[in-house]
Amino acid sequence: MSILAGNPVVDSDMSMNDYLPYQQMAAKLRGVALEMIYDCQSGHPGTSFSCMDILVALWAKHMRHKPEQPDWAGRDRFVMSKGHGAPALYAVLMEMGYIPWDEKLTLRKINSNLQGHPASKYINGVDVSTGSLGQGLSCAVGMALGLRLDNSDARVYALMGDGECQEGNIWEAAMSAPHHKLSRLTAIVDRNNLQIDGDTEKVKAVGDIGEKFAAFGWHVLHANGHNFEELLQALNEADSLANSGEKPTVIVADCTKGKGVSFMENVAGWHGKAPNDEQYADAKKELDATYNELMGK
Repeated sequence: MSILAGNPVVDSDMSMNDYLPYQQMAAKLRGVALEMIYDCQSGHPGTSFSCMDILVALWAKHMRHKPEQPDWAGRDRFVMSKGHGAPALYAVLMEMGYIPWDEKLTLRKINSNLQGHPASKYINGVDVSTGSLGQGLSCAVGMALGLRLDNSDARVYALMGDGECQEGNIWEAAMSAPHHKLSRLTAIVDRNNLQIDGDTEKVKAVGDIGEKFAAFGWHVLHANGHNFEELLQALNEADSLANSGEKPTVIVADCTKGKGVSFMENVAGWHGKAPNDEQYADAKKELDATYNELMGK
């Protein structure tokens, strides 16, 4: 069940104004993630802001899910392989109704459900615990195989980081998915070109990720990871390709680390660092201005 539009795929006649609610939501939720990270003085703002639009496109428009029935068997499954982007996922799950808003400022605190990485035991909407990079795609492959055995038409989505694609587990899973013809599996790579130690191509070059997945037998699509029209069209095309029953699909989403806060954008140092008081005030001012502009205030 799609939360905003009642349709799990992008409509062919959608106008630019139809994407505005998703832009507004993403702008709002970047502010929520910022507040969570600032309050606990721990977390990953760069990656959370980078993937926010992807998460909104999936949860607010594209995926089938029922917040009032989180264990609904027919739901699409989502794996947050880049688990350190948890503040972004938590913000989206709060907006969708899976997490109470009064838990917002409990991130990374003692006895909180909102751990530093998503834990399925404590949070509705989280199908698998993640955090150890490189393992999420393997989990998604297993889910897709299990759903096939259940004769389910549910889709499986896995969001990975580009630095994470340096891990060997990713490529073992990338080989397994086409072998088993898991056409209902869609992987999404947050290609922001930065990881905790700097430029991905200097740390360990991943090169053309799309070409690599294609060599393993995947359909490859590309999208601007901050453009809802492109993201939703790519997700819609992945659904269409699924009907072939032959290949999984990967969407390489070009993103900006720290998107939305000028002094965080494309700066590896903001991968996993909380802002101080002054930085928080400056970042909040920028995010609030963007949100207010989108809201027409």
